[in-house]
Amino acid sequence: MSDDNRSQGVAAQNDDTKDEISLIERQTAEASVDQEPKVDNERLFFGARHWAIAIMCVAFSAFHLLVLNVWPLETWTFRLSHVGGGLLLGYLIFSARSLADGAEAPASPVSKLFLALGGAGVVYGAALVFVVWVHDATSGSPIPPAWAMDTLGIPLAAGTALLVVNSWLFPDQRRNAIPLGDALLGVATIAAVAYLIKFAPQLQLRAGMPMALPADMWAAVTGVILILELTRRVAGLALVIIAGVFVAYSFLGPWLPGILEHRGYDPKRFFSYIFTDNGVLSAPIAISSTYIILFVIFAAFLQATRVGEYFVNIAFAAAGHRRGGPAKVAIFASGLMGMINGTSAGNVVATGSLTIPLMKKVGYRPQTSAAVEAAASSGGQIMPPIMGAGAFIMAEITGISYMEIVWAAIIPAIVYFASVFFMVDFAAKKYGMVGLPKDQLPKLGALLRQIYLFTPIVVLIFSLFSGYSVIRSGTLAMATAAVVSWLTPHRMGPRQLFFALELGARMVLQLIAVCATAGIIVGVIALTGIGSRFSSVLLGLADQSQLLALFFAMCVSIVLGMGMPTTAAYAVAASVIAPGIINLGVEPLIAHFFIFYFAVMSAITPPVALAAYAGSALAGSDPIKTSVESFKIGLAAFIVPYMFFYSDALLMQGEWYEILRVGVTATLGVFLLSGAVQGWFFGQAIWPVRIALIVAALSLISGGWQTDMFGIVLAGLTTAYQAKFGSKEPVPMRA
Repeated sequence: MSDDNRSQGVAAQNDDTKDEISLIERQTAEASVDQEPKVDNERLFFGARHWAIAIMCVAFSAFHLLVLNVWPLETWTFRLSHVGGGLLLGYLIFSARSLADGAEAPASPVSKLFLALGGAGVVYGAALVFVVWVHDATSGSPIPPAWAMDTLGIPLAAGTALLVVNSWLFPDQRRNAIPLGDALLGVATIAAVAYLIKFAPQLQLRAGMPMALPADMWAAVTGVILILELTRRVAGLALVIIAGVFVAYSFLGPWLPGILEHRGYDPKRFFSYIFTDNGVLSAPIAISSTYIILFVIFAAFLQATRVGEYFVNIAFAAAGHRRGGPAKVAIFASGLMGMINGTSAGNVVATGSLTIPLMKKVGYRPQTSAAVEAAASSGGQIMPPIMGAGAFIMAEITGISYMEIVWAAIIPAIVYFASVFFMVDFAAKKYGMVGLPKDQLPKLGALLRQIYLFTPIVVLIFSLFSGYSVIRSGTLAMATAAVVSWLTPHRMGPRQLFFALELGARMVLQLIAVCATAGIIVGVIALTGIGSRFSSVLLGLADQSQLLALFFAMCVSIVLGMGMPTTAAYAVAASVIAPGIINLGVEPLIAHFFIFYFAVMSAITPPVALAAYAGSALAGSDPIKTSVESFKIGLAAFIVPYMFFYSDALLMQGEWYEILRVGVTATLGVFLLSGAVQGWFFGQAIWPVRIALIVAALSLISGGWQTDMFGIVLAGLTTAYQAKFGSKEPVPMRA
């Protein structure tokens, strides 16, 4: 169990030991005891260390809420503080390797040497940064001592690199201890970020120019090393390797062939450029430091007040007794929570711990249970109004208004979740599944008397559509969650508030690291111009065919998403691919939605499907089989982008009757497609029937009047045939 999840569980247990636990939770607790996922980067602190880190997390969350709502801060300083605070907490919380259970092993002589040399370099560099700050505060001179500026950089960067290498080779795996090397990496973070904040105005003027100082470069080098190492700890090597390739490309350009060739950049220009709002501090961190952290804290408030638990319970009460009830509950609950928290795999772990065991209980195979949860959790990121922060990132990149993006996302999201629902329902009919007994479910009547617990979501949506800023709307929703909790036994007091702010900071650390790493990639693309050249190649390969260009864009988006969280994947793919698609004549809104959908759905695309893998860990299923099944369940999401390419009415563009027609026929199309995929359509569907359903579905999906009529006629004939000849006997489920 990760530190975030473990801390969350411990705190919830302490807070609610004497509280009444719902029946559904009691059943799930036993079902999931032996299915606890093992996640790397685990550390669990106790006593003073725990409280010290908890207080730092609370301060980090509170700082962002104050700056966003009360105390505005200069943009560069705020973003650098966001990155620096995230790095500092990350190194204190996440270990270099998964924890060992054995006793503490003595440090090797080589490790001691690395720690001594690395620590000396970091401490020396940090001390000189302190000298620079003190000099400015006491002398009033804008020019710091030359000797300090000339000598702080190399020891700081070299010491940081040595400490990182030491953490790889000689990881300290003790529990309830912060390794000295990680503490020193925290010091390096403070030193590098303090230097960059101090000289932010000058850096904006001299970034990437010959006038950049050597100390500028070395502070940026230190920052890049720290970002990549934390990303490795919290998100794995894939994104680090991708970023490393891009960084290497900046220096190897003169020796590369064809369109990859460029004149190359010296380190001073590259690193001083990369740590500006063209790189690390660009759109991904701009969104991470505002919208993402705000809504992650909002999700933590829902969790701390147990308002989020109400969403799951009311779904169980409404649908838990129906065919495949727990799977249908997963669609609703995971979609709702996934919309808010913005991470597919994280949402699978959060809601899947409840829904997956119950799906298995009513007869779903482990891999199917995990696949449904993965498909629903991933779909949450395409569900307005929050879209897992996707709407905000798209607005930032494209300049299209947030409200226009939200409106455009409504029908595709409905079509996708309707498709997942149809898949689940057909599977339940095919295999003769039943729901949970009503006496084992929460009582709907009692829950409806607490319908006011939906108020935070209602306030959020109402305020967004009333013209309030996203920041103000999110803050109002957060405050509403705290207020409505006062009407429940789980009233939010100082202790719960502390826990919510702590949990919010812990939950956002991974996103900070990956957004900063994505910023490095975006900076390389901007500096080298590879994005425009790639667009030219895309145009050439597509031979002026928009459809072929979109196919290439789909492949690139999915491949990028396999190696990084979807937020970062979209930001990078939009920088590389979107200009080329738009140059082919595709509308910017359509182009960016197309890329965003496939970046999101990479989380359930084999062979590297992060959301499916998270679900398989909970279900105890085979990861590859789970990813294949999640791909099948979420198949509509791979078709919907082509639907709104052929008919932009699906994105609320055009007359109301055209929007209505396209929405209805698209929903009917995915209904037929679901029947074909599951092999059940008013009875068992033999292969000729399944082929007919696929043809009818694709005809309805394409969006034209003629194809719609053909699809409706074929669907009617197929339905009539199945009603008369289709076997209604359930099919035995394969292991």
